[in-house]
Amino acid sequence: MKIALAQINPTVGDFKGNLEKTIEASRRAAAQGARLAVFSELVLCGYPPADFLEKPSFLAQCRAAVDELAAATADLPTAVLAGVALAADPATGKPAVNAALLLDRGRVLLEQHKRLLPFYDVFDEQRYFAPSGPQRMAELDGQPLAITICEDAWNDKNFWPRRLYTVDPVEELMARRPSLLINLSSSPFWHGKRALRRQMLAAIARRHGVPVLMVNQVGGNDGLVFDGSSLALDAQGRLLAEARPFEEDLVVVDLLAAPPAASATASDTDTATEDAYRALVLGTRDYVRKCGFHKALVGLSGGIDSALVAAVARDALGAEKVVGVGMPSAYSSSGSIDDSRRLAANLGIRFEVIGIHGLVDAYRRALDPVFVGTRPDTTEENIQSRIRGGLLMAMSNKFSALVLTTGNKSEMAVGYCTLYGDMVGALAVIGDLVKTRVYAVCRWLNRNGEVIPQAILDKAPSAELRPGQKDTDSLPPYEVLDPIVEAYVERYETPERIAGENGFPLELVQQVVGLIERSEYKRQQAAPVLKVTSKSFGMGRRFPIAVKIQV
Repeated sequence: MKIALAQINPTVGDFKGNLEKTIEASRRAAAQGARLAVFSELVLCGYPPADFLEKPSFLAQCRAAVDELAAATADLPTAVLAGVALAADPATGKPAVNAALLLDRGRVLLEQHKRLLPFYDVFDEQRYFAPSGPQRMAELDGQPLAITICEDAWNDKNFWPRRLYTVDPVEELMARRPSLLINLSSSPFWHGKRALRRQMLAAIARRHGVPVLMVNQVGGNDGLVFDGSSLALDAQGRLLAEARPFEEDLVVVDLLAAPPAASATASDTDTATEDAYRALVLGTRDYVRKCGFHKALVGLSGGIDSALVAAVARDALGAEKVVGVGMPSAYSSSGSIDDSRRLAANLGIRFEVIGIHGLVDAYRRALDPVFVGTRPDTTEENIQSRIRGGLLMAMSNKFSALVLTTGNKSEMAVGYCTLYGDMVGALAVIGDLVKTRVYAVCRWLNRNGEVIPQAILDKAPSAELRPGQKDTDSLPPYEVLDPIVEAYVERYETPERIAGENGFPLELVQQVVGLIERSEYKRQQAAPVLKVTSKSFGMGRRFPIAVKIQV
C-alpha cells in the first residue's frame, strides 16, 4: 500500500483554508498513486484550539468540515485520515473529543478518539477533551490498521524511564496484530525533539515488528512551532521516508520498499543550531501572517539580540517587509548606529533613525518637580527604554506593522528588561534563547559570509543607558549566568545542585535564582515567546506572582 504523508500548515479556526489545503493534498496524493493520505492531529480545525472547544458553534463547524471533506474526496481512489475535534457525549462532562476520522469514497470507516490527554508543559487537553475507551482497529483493503493520536504513542514502558499513564494504547492495539501503526500528531518543536520522536517510534516498530507512520503538523501557532518531520519506519525501525522539517510537504511512501542507504549528516551542533533558527523563522512568519499582518518593526540597538531578530524577520517576511529603527540617546555609542546601518545593508532592510535626546530631556523636565530631592538611578535609564517603546508602537499603529521584541531568555529570566520599554511588542522572537545561544546562532548565520557584522559579535553587551554601561555591571558573565538559568528554569534543579555541578559559588547561584523568582511579574506581561527549548517562559511555565520563596 502506498501512503502519503500529508504535512500541511493549518490555522486555528480557518476551516475554509484548512479544508482547501487538505483537499488539495488529497488530490495530489491520489495523482501519485497513494491509497491513503494521512494528515495531522486536529488538522481541520487547527491545533491548539484551546477555549474555542467550549463553543458549540466551533464544534458545529468542525462537524461541517468533516462532511465537506467527505463529499470533496468521494470521487478519489485515495482514502483520507484526518484529525478534527467533535462534540463529546454530554455525560462525559467535557465539550469535545479529539478524533481521527478515516474516510473512503465519502464514507466514514472509523472514528477513533484520543485516549491519553496530556496535561503538562504547554498541553492542557484534559481541560477540554473526553478520553476514549479501548481503541478500535480500522481496516482498509483488508489491511488492519492501528490508528493513534499523538500522545497515545508516548507511553511505551520499554522506552520511557517513567510512564505518565496507566494504559498504553499502542500495546493494546498491537495485541490485535495490525499490519501498520499510524500516528496523527501535533507535536511542538523543541531542541532535541525531532531525534527523540524518531527514536521512540523506532523502538515501537522494532519491539512489535510493525511499520510505523507518523504525520506531524507543521507551522507556528502563537508561541508554539511545529516542525513537521513526518516519517515512515519499517518494521525494524529503519527510516523509509521523511517529510521536510519546518515546511509543508507531501511524501508518498511504499511500505514494501527497502530503506534508502544512510547518508552523511551535519554535526549535531550544526543541526541543532539550524533547527533553532528555522523554528524561529517559521514561528515569526506564521505569527505575523496568521494575525493578519504583513510587516514587522525591529528596534536596532547595534547589539547582537536585535541583530538576530532582524535577520529572522527578514528571512520570515522578506526584506521589503521589515523596518529597522535606530533610536540613539546621549549614551549611545557611534557604533550603535553605524553597526545597525551596516546590518540593515547586509539584510537589505529599510533603516530609520529617530534621535531621542530631546524626548529624554522633555521627560526629565516634566518630572523634575516631582523628583526634586532625589538622585538619578535606574528610573532615568528606563525612561529612555520606554520612549523607544512608545516610538515603535507609534510606527506600528501608523504602518500596521507588528513590533518584534528583542529580549533573550537570559534577560527575561533575571528581569534585565524594562516593562513598557524594550519589552514592548507583539512577539518575543528570541525569548527562549539564552545569550550564549544567541551568539551561536549568529555565528552559524555567518558561516558562508557576513550577515551579522563582526563588530556586533565582538562588542561587549550593553544596554547603553548610562555612560560606559556593560551588562556585566549588573549580571554575571553570560557564560556563568546561562548554565544557571537553563538548570533552574528548564530542569528545576536546586541552587545547591547547580553550584556543585558547575563549580559556581552557592551565594552567586542563589542571587541569580532570587532574580528569577522576583521577575515573574515582568514575564507575565511579556509578549508570547517562540518556544525552542523543553521549557520556555509562557504558557508552559505557570508560577504565581505574589509568593514568598526561600532561596
